[in-house]
Amino acid sequence: MSGFDLDQLRTLVAVLEAGSLTAAAPKVFLSQSSVSEQMRKLEERAGQPLLIRGKAGVIATPAGERLLSHARAILALSDEAFRDLRGVALRGELRLCITDYFRPGDVARLLRRLNEQYPQVRMHVTIMKSGTIEAAYERGEVDVGISMVIQERGASKGRPQGALLRRESLLWMAAEGASAPPEPLPLLALPETCALRQYAERLLARRAVPYAVAHVASGVAGLQLAIAAGLGVACLNESALTPGIGRLQAPGLPSLPDVEFRLLPPRPGEDRFIGQAREAIERALR
Repeated sequence: MSGFDLDQLRTLVAVLEAGSLTAAAPKVFLSQSSVSEQMRKLEERAGQPLLIRGKAGVIATPAGERLLSHARAILALSDEAFRDLRGVALRGELRLCITDYFRPGDVARLLRRLNEQYPQVRMHVTIMKSGTIEAAYERGEVDVGISMVIQERGASKGRPQGALLRRESLLWMAAEGASAPPEPLPLLALPETCALRQYAERLLARRAVPYAVAHVASGVAGLQLAIAAGLGVACLNESALTPGIGRLQAPGLPSLPDVEFRLLPPRPGEDRFIGQAREAIERALR
């Protein structure tokens, strides 16, 4: 038999996106040993190594990168064929709003994958603050929204609770290799309307940690640049860690909770296309 096994290709994509065999296992509903066996068989089929394994996880070899690109296209085509033959091909226009904090380094790739899987869906994507997304959704100006909720006591009271996409830790971050920050703490943040900035300032005030806002960025990308440049310290979710930014563990800084990223729940009487699109987005972005 020529060609590749679809399940093995799907597992390859999961492994390289997750960064390790262990992290990929729950994404493809397999044990870690089964994932390892699938990768062994796939490399045998390919006739060359596809993964470089190390203590920090796995990365693709040049052959693995080439196969990854093919795998995404093959899987997208397979999914589209299935939907077409089952009469569930998605066609239409979709207004999607995503919080700025959601997987800032990955969201472009995830949206590209959605576009490959659903080429007949025209997506209008907007990045907004969570509170703005929720208000726009209530007014019917958004079809599908992804917002962030800080997991502190009472934070989610009264807020819409849709499907959970991701849970992450909040971290204090500074330039990689930075020493303990000076006093007052030079805080880097988004504008005053940002819920995460408001939370960080309340927390520092409650713990009597002196701080001063040293820089205000318009978005997470700008905030990441300010951190990497050594301008100060920021409170961000874990997926915002990028090269040049590290976790800051300084005495006196208060511990931080987790955050959850959720799809806003369906509206009563929602259009069938919107419901199907929400399900597709949930599968693609988890």
